[in-house]
Amino acid sequence: MSVPLAEQKRIRHPLLRHLVFACGWLSVVLGVVGIFLPVLPTTPFLLLAAACFVRSSSRFYQWLIHHPRLGNYVIYYLDGKGMPMRAKVYSLALMWSVMLLTAFVLVPRPMLQILLPLTGLGVSIYILRLPTLTLK
Repeated sequence: MSVPLAEQKRIRHPLLRHLVFACGWLSVVLGVVGIFLPVLPTTPFLLLAAACFVRSSSRFYQWLIHHPRLGNYVIYYLDGKGMPMRAKVYSLALMWSVMLLTAFVLVPRPMLQILLPLTGLGVSIYILRLPTLTLK
C-alpha cells in the first residue's frame, strides 16, 4: 500500500509539527503583507508556507495551493514557470540587506563575514537562474 507524498513528508512529532505549522501561518501572513508592502517579497514567504504546510497539515497545504489569489504564487514556482521579476528583486534586496547587516554590523565575526555572503551568493544564483514569470 503506497502512502501519498504529502503523508510521507509529514512530521510525526506533535510539538515539532505544531511549530512548523505556526511558521507556515507566519509565512502566509508575511506573504500577504508582501503583496501590499513593496519591502516584503511575497513568493518566498508563500513557498515557505507551502513547505511548512506539506509537512504539518495537508489540509492547509491544499487550501494554500488552491487559494484563488495566493495559490498562483506557489503553483507557478512548482510548475517551473518561475518567479515574477518584482519578487526576484525584492527577495534579493531583502536577503542581501539582512545578511550584510547581520555579518558586518550586528554580529561582526570573521566566520559570518565569510559564510553569509557565500550563502547569499549561492541563493542569488539560484533565484536569478529561475525563469522570470511575466504576469498579465
